[in-house]
Amino acid sequence: MVQVLSISGTIFALIALGWLLVRRGVFDGKALDVLGAYVVTCALPALIFRAVSSRPLGETFDAAYLLVLCLTSLALFGAAYWGLRRAFGLSPTAATFAAMGASCANSGFVGYPMLGLALPEVAEHALALNMSFENLVMIPLVLALAEAGKAQGNGGSGVGWLIARRLATSPVILALFAGILVAALALPMPQVVTGTVNILANSSAAVSLVVIGGGLAGLTLRDLGPLAWAVTGAKLLLMPALAWALLQLFGAAGLVPSPVALSPALLVMTALPAMSIYPVLARRYGEVTTPAAVLLLQTLASFVTLTALLALLGLAATPAGG
Repeated sequence: MVQVLSISGTIFALIALGWLLVRRGVFDGKALDVLGAYVVTCALPALIFRAVSSRPLGETFDAAYLLVLCLTSLALFGAAYWGLRRAFGLSPTAATFAAMGASCANSGFVGYPMLGLALPEVAEHALALNMSFENLVMIPLVLALAEAGKAQGNGGSGVGWLIARRLATSPVILALFAGILVAALALPMPQVVTGTVNILANSSAAVSLVVIGGGLAGLTLRDLGPLAWAVTGAKLLLMPALAWALLQLFGAAGLVPSPVALSPALLVMTALPAMSIYPVLARRYGEVTTPAAVLLLQTLASFVTLTALLALLGLAATPAGG
């Protein structure tokens, strides 16, 4: 248990550092925006490119992993959308972002650093799989529903163009396809490229966690209500439970992620708090208070739930330094 706490504690110590730096005035909102933009446009794309380009395509796109992740995410998204909308009388837009908070994990900012400590041998592999699915499926789904709600029956003719433009200009998507091209053609990479990519990729974990913590500094628990607790319970408890059940089901049929360490990595990824752009994206559509409160509650509660999950998965035996 001490080693489990050392893994989760390292992650949340960096989050706490970001919170403290903002609370003490060392960083402000503009500095966090710059750091966050650096992670999204430079560090994470470099990490994705390295993860995809450095291994055969057959290893990058694991069918069993993606199938479980897809079914888990979409099933929980749909259940949260309809269930929470009916239970709390939410508008279509509010229900969309409640469902996003219940089903879209922070695989880049929290998941990769945690797997880098707990399961370093598959950390980049799992990140590539999750980021591919999230950016090609979940984010477009959320944007489509949010824009449809915003359009209010005006035809929604601009929704497809908005999603296509976002995908075409996303640094993560561009890095993903660049990595696929390099891997497919087995292109040799000069040292100046690999060295630059490695430095950028290695910087992503610490910076992203500090940004997460800094973003929480201005939030308060006073806005927490039943909806925030419901979304948090769905994300931190139901999502990994559903993923575990599907892993058992498909495992009985002989369909398992490879290497075997991808299975616990998937469970960790599904048990993460919501992605950090969740409240930012929701704000653009008029959903302000609840998404911010959900992210705060999920981040605090996940210290307990992720620590418990690491212990249940037996990851205490993994050396913290990899």
